[in-house]
Amino acid sequence: MLTTDLWAFAITIAVLVVFHELGHYWAARLCGVKVLRFSVGFGKVLYAWHFGKGETEWALSAIPLGGYVKMLDEREGEVAPHELSRAFNRKPVWQRMIVVAAGPAFNLLLAILLYFVMFAHGVPGTKPLLGEIPPNTPAAEAQLQTQETILSVDGENIQSWEEVRWKLLTLALRHGHVEITGRTPDGVEHRHMLDMGQIAPSDLEGDLMQKLGMPLYMPPLPAVVGDVLEGSPAEHAGLRAGDRVLRVDGVEVKSFDQWRESVSSHPEVVLHLDVERDGHQIAIEVTPKREMEEGKVIGRVGVAPDLKAYDELQVAVTYTPPVALGQAIQRTWDISALSLEMMGRMALGQVSLKSMSGPVKTATYAGKSAKMGLMPFIFFLAAISVGVGVLNILPIPVLDGGHLLYYIAEFFMGRPVPDSAWETGQKIGVALLSALMILVLYNDISSLISG
Repeated sequence: MLTTDLWAFAITIAVLVVFHELGHYWAARLCGVKVLRFSVGFGKVLYAWHFGKGETEWALSAIPLGGYVKMLDEREGEVAPHELSRAFNRKPVWQRMIVVAAGPAFNLLLAILLYFVMFAHGVPGTKPLLGEIPPNTPAAEAQLQTQETILSVDGENIQSWEEVRWKLLTLALRHGHVEITGRTPDGVEHRHMLDMGQIAPSDLEGDLMQKLGMPLYMPPLPAVVGDVLEGSPAEHAGLRAGDRVLRVDGVEVKSFDQWRESVSSHPEVVLHLDVERDGHQIAIEVTPKREMEEGKVIGRVGVAPDLKAYDELQVAVTYTPPVALGQAIQRTWDISALSLEMMGRMALGQVSLKSMSGPVKTATYAGKSAKMGLMPFIFFLAAISVGVGVLNILPIPVLDGGHLLYYIAEFFMGRPVPDSAWETGQKIGVALLSALMILVLYNDISSLISG
């Protein structure tokens, strides 16, 4: 599991860094700037090479959390007189702005490309079907009904539950009321006005759909064993995939949830099961293993339910190439805007800093998405690429956005920003990034400790 996480994380970092630095490289070459080195990673160069008679050194460096493009620049070393015209610092300020902005721009373009591939290929999802609506929730007040199929949100047609959730997430802090159109099981369409005014910024850190009172419909699962964990009490007792549990200690079992509750409430207690297998009824004894969950002692036997009942709820959302491109651009824009809004609310103390994650959690998410398949991993890569692009465009010294801010100031003042301002900004930027890294690592470690 750890190996998968590390490999997926390495691929993620490599793809994001290469595209980001390719943006700087491409723009620099376009503006006539000589590029001395293109490095994936920081610190000591481990391996370097040149392509043909190319003047750029391509390198792999020791610290793999980033990369850089080193350009010819008088501020970083002596430049031969015949190459002064190719020095970065000698270029017009508007060209320097393009070179700096190209890195984050390429991350956003990568996200659009990945989302396009995903939307054009087809996105697996779940039918937008509502489960039981809890009372005294925004959904109940809007008179949404259990097993109502969501057709549109805010005038946009909906094909999957994932689209419902994403659309409401992007609207949560921007609309007082959101119009939802749904179709009840008897085929009648209704329009509802969902009040989003009760949603606080902190609610976006948890399950927004639960806060709104809009759970996904989940059909009751039969008490059928879908899978048996190797070395578990269930395997030792002789339970097999496909077994249907009829009774536990003589009490009839009607659903997998009831069977799970019977096991959970009897840790280290022998349970007598009546099981149906291949049309025959057999008796099995199993002793649930004692485990701790949220400070409570429970029993587990190591079985998973048969999820065939969920197959009818699965859908594949596919778009034509032009529509897929539009969806990709819109999704990239929405994530960028939401990311900036959440960062702003973090700065104002309206959203907890605990929601920020670092390399450890990113590696975990990378591994999980990779194990789920190619499309989930592409989705993860696209979302992370947007995050990298947005983060780098922030006006923080040492980041691309900080450099861009200096060049914008130079453009309007008509003269370069003083060296003293650059030096002070660099120190502030390093301090901010160091504090940010400590924070996200602390969040990662806390998350690991708390499970």
